[in-house]
Amino acid sequence: MSRFNTLTVKEIRRETPNAVSIVFDIPAALQQDYTFVAGQYLNISHEHKGKEIRRAYSICSTPQSGEIRIVVKKAEQGVFSTYANDTLKVGDQLNVEAPEGRFMFTPNPKATNTYAAFAAGSGITPVMSILKTVLEVEPQSKFVLVYGNKTREETIFHTQLHQLQEQYPEQLYVHFVYSRMKEEDSIFGRIDKAAINFVVNNKHQDKIFSTYFLCGPEAMIDIVSETLQSKGVKKEQILFEIFTPSTEGNEAVAPLGGSTKVTVVVDNDKTTFEMSRSEVLLNGVLEAGIDAPYSCQGGICSSCMCRVTKGSATMKRNSILTEDEIAEGLILSCQAIVTSDEIHIDYDDI
Repeated sequence: MSRFNTLTVKEIRRETPNAVSIVFDIPAALQQDYTFVAGQYLNISHEHKGKEIRRAYSICSTPQSGEIRIVVKKAEQGVFSTYANDTLKVGDQLNVEAPEGRFMFTPNPKATNTYAAFAAGSGITPVMSILKTVLEVEPQSKFVLVYGNKTREETIFHTQLHQLQEQYPEQLYVHFVYSRMKEEDSIFGRIDKAAINFVVNNKHQDKIFSTYFLCGPEAMIDIVSETLQSKGVKKEQILFEIFTPSTEGNEAVAPLGGSTKVTVVVDNDKTTFEMSRSEVLLNGVLEAGIDAPYSCQGGICSSCMCRVTKGSATMKRNSILTEDEIAEGLILSCQAIVTSDEIHIDYDDI
């Protein structure tokens, strides 16, 4: 099911001391495959010490820009992020999968909406694509951004956001939040209940927001979502993508003994094998040599989603699938523990 292609790095731009943006050269023959919707991401496959690692990075450019740009922020002990920041150069090649993702925005040129976004750190990347798409395609809509970082120096797109404010003074409103520095016209602290109330109830009390976009650490997303819903915002109005999962909230799954018979459908190919019921389903699928889709392996992207057509499984964590989707048989295979003697899963039927 792999849709990876070898793409050449066309441009690398230093965004902050610890983050670079990367533009890929998309050959004419692959242009259609790499068409994307604002908010989607790319999976990158990188070999390190003979082992494949996969990482997901949101596209920060807009569909109408003619380029695909991602931002890679260096993480402590991050293998690929360190490579991208310190070693990668223009002309190098990377294995990049076609765009995917569920955190999406499709513009309507006739819309007159007001949107709000709460982003922290590198969570700005998909929001930047959405924000600029609104400004470029929905001239009658407005956008309010609350963006948290430690300092101005570490704020990705700080200069570009100021420039966009000057270019679209009647459409874009940006509120920077800094936890380790005080600056005029910014909010000191974190994106917490007080900051949310200040922006929504004070600075923009005259606005009625149609949609809220949240992206960043799970803890921040939970706080913003709970605060908004306490004000009467409907859950359906809140769209989110988690960049850093919380260590809390994982469902305790009792160790299961014995083995289970697994039948997997990928790209119309059916494979059957046996695995331990105590092992995560995706791990067993990959160990069986099946080219199943996956990326984060942490339950915060949707790359490994599949449908259970026979049998049952319990997920250790789920921050993505709705109750209706779970009822329809969808699971995140990277979080699934099989609870039946036999299970059939289909990666094509999603």
